Amino acid sequence: MLAEIKIWLLLLALLVVSSIMQLHVHAVPQVPCFFIFGDSLVDNGNNNGLQTKAVSNYPPYGIDLPQGPTGRFTNGLTTADILAQILGFDKYIPPFANLASSDILLGVNYASASAGIREESGSHLGIRISLDKQLVNHGTTFSRITSSLGSKDAATQHLNKCLYYVGMGSNDYLNNYYMPQNYATSQNYTSEQYAEALITQYGNQIKTLHSYGARKVAIFGVGPLGCTPFSIASHGTNGSLCVDKINLDALLFNKKLVLLVDQLNKELTDAKFIYVNSLGIASGQTSLAGFKVTNVGCCPVDEIGQCIHSKTPCLNRSEYTFWDSFHPTEAANKVSAARSYQNLLVTDTHPMDISHLIKL
Repeated sequence: MLAEIKIWLLLLALLVVSSIMQLHVHAVPQVPCFFIFGDSLVDNGNNNGLQTKAVSNYPPYGIDLPQGPTGRFTNGLTTADILAQILGFDKYIPPFANLASSDILLGVNYASASAGIREESGSHLGIRISLDKQLVNHGTTFSRITSSLGSKDAATQHLNKCLYYVGMGSNDYLNNYYMPQNYATSQNYTSEQYAEALITQYGNQIKTLHSYGARKVAIFGVGPLGCTPFSIASHGTNGSLCVDKINLDALLFNKKLVLLVDQLNKELTDAKFIYVNSLGIASGQTSLAGFKVTNVGCCPVDEIGQCIHSKTPCLNRSEYTFWDSFHPTEAANKVSAARSYQNLLVTDTHPMDISHLIKL
């Protein structure tokens, strides 16, 4: 009975979000602009021109998009794309790498695959745009908006109304702390010390974002990193479903992130910050959402866990949680977007969901 209720609630949440998306087609968006900071979970093309192995502008990536591969690390849309639809934008937020001046007032996607809170995270894969560099790029955007609107005050007032998506930390673990052959962090920090160091740096970075006018900020926690097919294949599970040690570190980081959100809300009273519980959303009720395969990706992968060029992926993509060895399918992204926008469970977000944040 409880399982049936949960299925019904999840289907209801997805139906509500689908209805919202329909209502806002060709309507005024719920916010005037949407800015996205993150890694490969929401990268939509910023890495395409970089010297890096962390690129996805080739098939079978984008197999379910009309335009084919774009630089998104999934078969279709990312969580940020789906949120843009829910918010009522009639097109996806463009990547900073090929931004047209006419788009700048509607928002920018700065996300970069393999990027992290720490500058060195993901460096073994090649060039990436760390969060610090994404903030530098946003400073450029701020200057361009200032020029467009005529004054710094006008730019700030415009940006105050926008929604900001910030999702970082995954690469600081999977492509740093848990790669001792490439990085020394696991020798230099205990799990507690490392999480604390990340959160301290992250807090300063978010304050920098605030200084550029951000007032409505959704901060996405890291997901169940120990349940990615790459973690399972690389570390083994010792009889568990996932790599428990990695998930415990993800949980430790997220607990400190909740405390950071509370601290930011106390210190920066002219703004509102929320936490999105990506780990809880991804961990709970996967089978109830219709996912049947959760431990391997849909596409054949290479040694770094990305889809092999032009290899045929699975046909039943809506039944897979993962597209490759790291990244969710579009079907999983729809669940994440729906539950971050409008809570299914009270634990999905803190202290409110995105639908309430944007109304402040």
